[in-house]
Amino acid sequence: MSSLLSRLATVAAYGATQAPRLAWYAGHGLAMRRLSQTARQLEGAPARAPARTSKPTPDRNRHLADMTDLLKRDLANVGAGLYPLPIDYDGSLPTLLKRSRLFFEDLPRVHRRRRENGHSDVLEETTRGKRPRYYLQNFHFQSGGWMTDESAQRYDTQVEVLFSGTANAMRRQALPPLHEIFAGCDQRRLRLLDVGSGTGRFLASVKQVWPRLPVIGLDLSESYTREARRHLARWSAVELVVAKAEAMPLPDASQDAVTSVFLFHELPPAVRRLVFGEFARLLKPGGRLVLVDSLQYGDKPEYDGSLELFPQNFHEPYFDSYAREDFGALAASKGLRHVRDIQAFVSKVMIFDKVG
Repeated sequence: MSSLLSRLATVAAYGATQAPRLAWYAGHGLAMRRLSQTARQLEGAPARAPARTSKPTPDRNRHLADMTDLLKRDLANVGAGLYPLPIDYDGSLPTLLKRSRLFFEDLPRVHRRRRENGHSDVLEETTRGKRPRYYLQNFHFQSGGWMTDESAQRYDTQVEVLFSGTANAMRRQALPPLHEIFAGCDQRRLRLLDVGSGTGRFLASVKQVWPRLPVIGLDLSESYTREARRHLARWSAVELVVAKAEAMPLPDASQDAVTSVFLFHELPPAVRRLVFGEFARLLKPGGRLVLVDSLQYGDKPEYDGSLELFPQNFHEPYFDSYAREDFGALAASKGLRHVRDIQAFVSKVMIFDKVG
């Protein structure tokens, strides 16, 4: 009886934290779509060709069913003791309202760039040569690209709206594969590197499970790293580094685990190969690499149309090549063994171990 009551309490607590987030971000998504529709009607004919696909796309019922499956898995992981009830640290109501205002204020600029296919605002004399050329773009058509504090403050809202409030739940699906190799170990003696750490959302989830685990977050954006530093200030043993993923300033065989979340679809194919080489260099023998990113073509055939539409509606110039990439072969070429993939709503978790 006590175990049943405990499970019911867990379900209730999970629902009490996640349901408001889903409603908040779903509401933002609905308002965004209506505003976009109104803008298109006022403008008349669009300036650019509309996004098109001949591939299947999921209907609303399938979309909701897969989102529900993700949340059930998230809750099941909590029930299995793989991680505690998640705390998303979205901030106080004033903080949420501020981020909401920043999100809606940027929508007209995003709409204009999408309409005009404008994606190079951040490539200017002050930034040229200071970051790789592939990086200096307005990904998602958002203002500032990855280069401004305002962009960093908008990012989490933008991503949660895109995924209807499930972005953190998808990120958390990288935790069980880490649990497999960390179980029974002294977390203080382990080392984890998160590449493309952004605003620190995934590292916050890691620290909720392993608070004494020394972690490094590496990102190429100083603005996003500043945002991550604020977000992760409650935790100890956190180091944040601004550097390129294709040339990381860390010693060989220094990491027990490397993670990367929502990064690889924004890397050109040649850079992906360099980054995988760095992963292999940094991992200890037997160490684990866990990637979380979008589904690829064929993972869920009914989503293939959505994958084709995504880079047309959001400036994602490397997404199509990502969706066709053979990561098992890429990993093998660098001395990493593909263990398995796990599909989670519109994302997939890819797990690799270093051979030897």
